Amino acid sequence: VSGDMVSQAVISGLIAVGIDVVNIGIAPTPTVEIAVAGLKAAGGICVTASHNPSEWNALKFFNKQGEFITPSQYVDLNKIFESKAFALKPYNKLGKLSHQRSWIEKHVASVLSLRTVNRAAIKRRGFKVVVDAINGAGSTALPMLLEKLGVKVTRINCKGDGDFVHMPEPIPRHLTQLAREVKARKADLGMACDPDADRLVLVDEQGRAINEELTLTVAVKQVLKAKKGKVVLNLSTSRTTEAVARSLGAEVVYSKVGEANVVEMMHQVRALIGGEGNGGVIYPACHAGRDSLVGAALVLSCLAEEKLTLAGLVETFPSYYIIKSKAPLPDDFALRLSRFEADAGRMLGAATIDRRDGIRIDFDRGWVQLRTSNTEPIFRLIVETNDSAVSRSLSEQVLAFFK
Repeated sequence: VSGDMVSQAVISGLIAVGIDVVNIGIAPTPTVEIAVAGLKAAGGICVTASHNPSEWNALKFFNKQGEFITPSQYVDLNKIFESKAFALKPYNKLGKLSHQRSWIEKHVASVLSLRTVNRAAIKRRGFKVVVDAINGAGSTALPMLLEKLGVKVTRINCKGDGDFVHMPEPIPRHLTQLAREVKARKADLGMACDPDADRLVLVDEQGRAINEELTLTVAVKQVLKAKKGKVVLNLSTSRTTEAVARSLGAEVVYSKVGEANVVEMMHQVRALIGGEGNGGVIYPACHAGRDSLVGAALVLSCLAEEKLTLAGLVETFPSYYIIKSKAPLPDDFALRLSRFEADAGRMLGAATIDRRDGIRIDFDRGWVQLRTSNTEPIFRLIVETNDSAVSRSLSEQVLAFFK
């Protein structure tokens, strides 16, 4: 709801230092990435609070490749910000503002052109899909893509006015309205994106919200069926995706959490597909950024080709039970973390440890990760094992250790 205020300030700041600005209007974050590359721009800025509640707003920065600025590029940007030494221009050398409103259509066209998107099979299947865009930037884009694929779309919360009618992060407990609507309309599935439409979460035909981790699993399966290659996941992503990828002959590489880190690793190893377990699918054949539209097209293609319902497809995946928690950050967190690491063998058995992003400990039945938040005074805990009772018990034990 504060988008106009913030975007006008951003545009004024850019024009003041002689930069020409193209305003593409309200659009998904991945649409901005595609526009940067398509316009051969020097960079891009998306005014968005991402998945945060409506009182928040912020800026996402993109480099000339149309990808999130890397950690080193962010350091350079922050130095300029902190120096407050801006290259202001005189009145006759100011930048110019222009408007282009066609980039959502171009984004949709680029997704439809992907070889791994089976348009014919999707059309034959005649899917009925309920879309919940939480009145965010996906309100136009996601239904438009689905309708061009021959899908019968029911829209809920697709006004695009920034009125978040429920908690905006697309996780199962926030999707009760979508789940009810899918069941009531006897739809094949439901699709929910976050406000800036870079993440996608699914509801099956029985009205059950599917764990957000599994969007990436389905997308990876669809891509690897057609072509073998490397897959990059972040260190907080479920083993389900890794297991499915390895079963299809892929090598799986892990990166630190954060889209920029995943994309950087994908470039390094020339990955075919990658992403984050929060519903973020990254498929460089379209562009190197999380994209709910790409995720939606790959999910429908997989369901159509496999001739399965969403619930039926999920049943073919290995079962892991993941619990994500957060808690206030103790003052002596670093000390407790080192003690926990030293004691982990007794609690978990033989294990391997990865310290690139907090600490991730892999053991026979699963894994545990502890990391501090980049934005809040909290720490995050993820526990995943092949047994739901073990995951619950272990999560409680670890939280108690840091209480």
